[in-house]
Amino acid sequence: MKEFELKYGCNPNQKPARIFMADGSDLPLEILNGRPGYINFLDALNSWQLVKELKEALGMPAAASFKHVSPTSAAVGMVLPEKLKKACFVDDIKGLDESPLACAYARARGTDRMCSFGDWIALSDVCDATTARLIKREVSDGVIAPGYTDEALEMLRKKKNGGYNIVKIDPDYMPPEKETKQVFGVTFEQGHNFFRIDRELLSNVVTEKKDLPEEAVRDLIVALITLKYTQSNSVCYAYDGQAIGVGAGQQSRVHCTRLAGGKADTWFLRQHDKVLSLPFRKEIKRPDRDNVIDAYINKNEEDCCAEGVWQKYFTEQPERFTDEEQRAYLDTISGVSCGSDAFFPFYDNVQRAAASGVSYIAQPGGSIRDDAVIDCCNRLGIAMAFTGMRLFHH
Repeated sequence: MKEFELKYGCNPNQKPARIFMADGSDLPLEILNGRPGYINFLDALNSWQLVKELKEALGMPAAASFKHVSPTSAAVGMVLPEKLKKACFVDDIKGLDESPLACAYARARGTDRMCSFGDWIALSDVCDATTARLIKREVSDGVIAPGYTDEALEMLRKKKNGGYNIVKIDPDYMPPEKETKQVFGVTFEQGHNFFRIDRELLSNVVTEKKDLPEEAVRDLIVALITLKYTQSNSVCYAYDGQAIGVGAGQQSRVHCTRLAGGKADTWFLRQHDKVLSLPFRKEIKRPDRDNVIDAYINKNEEDCCAEGVWQKYFTEQPERFTDEEQRAYLDTISGVSCGSDAFFPFYDNVQRAAASGVSYIAQPGGSIRDDAVIDCCNRLGIAMAFTGMRLFHH
């Protein structure tokens, strides 16, 4: 297939629309089901690069959940602890521990379930039946993978009344050295970002604390590769092989750090016993549970514990999750890794990261205030590596 006609571009008024290879060659993908759209393909091709690089860097199956050309999360296939299984709503999946790919997707989808609603999924390996079983019951637009088992494909083809988007990508495809795009009729050209992120990139540790344990190296690599495919400015927190908070597209770096930190805090708090034991009514659907849990933790649009409100969701009125309880719980957390796609210009980023349990940081360095940022890390006992490489993505 040399081109594929799309229903429309970013918006319904943007017609005609298509994807094609400028050199006239065949597209490196095959549409097995559905009719993906313009934004679907932007998500698919960006997310595929992310999981492919994670697999190459860490040697483990990887998955990503994408929305509007940025990842909500990405993860490698590590077995989930029992509390995390419950927080991700996958504790009922038989055979989950035997499928590293399914574990990776359970982590990626379970990180920020509100933002992952209607996501695009990327899988580094052939989609197996266990992974397909997870995907089938979530609200999602589509999936890209290098292949699908017969059983997995049969399951996924039934999703969305037979209209679910399923894309198969050639895992050996490599893009050309130069890439182009147009903005307002002007053509831009640049070299494709082939920059490799690996252990060596973390060798320049500039703080008093020098030790980067293997778990931190893994998580910093997860954070940095995730950032490579996140709309800039961006900051990513990672823990236990997964991105647990992504702050994307903010003009101020500290706002990225705060946004990512808030998401990381919510991810940890979802695993608190008080949240795991919320007495939901049986008929409450998964997306509604996600919204209520977010409201319960973050106390936003609706007071779900209030009289006259809790009855809609729970079989009994839950105790409130106080700010003091939350802070006490978060203060027990450490060992979180944090990556930034460009340098920290002020030490307030380090202070905010530390409030979410960050013990390790990787950032390019190069600010005129590097000394103040390093001093802040030293005061807080954080190890920080300067990578020397910016990871902007637009």
